[in-house]
Amino acid sequence: MSSAVYGGYTKDQLDQLYSQRHRIDGYDGYLERWPVESAAARESLDVVLDVRYGADAAETYDVFRAGDGAPIQVFVHGGYWYSQDKAVFESMAQDFVKRGATLVAINYPLVPTVTLTGLVESCRRCAAHIFAHARDWGGDPDQLYVSGHSAGGHIAATLISTDWPGYDAALPEDMIKGALPISGLYDLEPIRHLTMNETLKITEDEVRQLSPILSVPPSAGSMIMGVGTNEGSEFSRQQSDYADAWRAGGLSCETMYLKGLNHFSIVDDYAHEGGALFEAACRQMGLMP
Repeated sequence: MSSAVYGGYTKDQLDQLYSQRHRIDGYDGYLERWPVESAAARESLDVVLDVRYGADAAETYDVFRAGDGAPIQVFVHGGYWYSQDKAVFESMAQDFVKRGATLVAINYPLVPTVTLTGLVESCRRCAAHIFAHARDWGGDPDQLYVSGHSAGGHIAATLISTDWPGYDAALPEDMIKGALPISGLYDLEPIRHLTMNETLKITEDEVRQLSPILSVPPSAGSMIMGVGTNEGSEFSRQQSDYADAWRAGGLSCETMYLKGLNHFSIVDDYAHEGGALFEAACRQMGLMP
């Protein structure tokens, strides 16, 4: 019999808990529809494509402009740090721009071409670049917000927790005004025990350095976290434990448990006007209906 490796779970049980395909009806349909909707957004909106923020070919972002002085909503795609592309996850640009927010969808180098440490550093470099160049395309750098889904939720949590003056003395401590991680991965220890870690190669040191639950900052901007009730116990546990750590550090946060949503339908809730997460993101930016 297999022995427990984390939280009383065996490796096989953890693999099952962190796999989402079996929880999602019409799994392939989302991955067929989202790129079509994203392409339509690129065709219909005022967009600057593939702004480069680093030397790696993957270090680019797309800017969907809402007008001068608009708040900026940065979206970080998921894919367990080793798959997917910003071009699949840009359908939300339509409704965010309509509401008055500039949407920035980012790419980053994927594991195993880089380590997870290198990936996180790339995303920090990206955020700093967006802040520095926001006015080049009409955005307001003083209204910079970040959201992300799944592994992107991990990155969003990491960015709002970053010591920005320590990273670059020219950057303000409150560079990120708010974060909305969705279905995020905040505790990397169980991920280290998954079969997929044969690809990710997350180390014990990276668990300590890159788990947001272990890096709650002394102060931070607005935090809203969301997870679907159909994503399984570990995703709910990740959010609950992270929220507890955030509050234990004296910080406030809002937690949303979205009834009936799975790991993919929750992206649609964020992407479209009227969705609970979309409206939460707009409220966080001060953009009301």
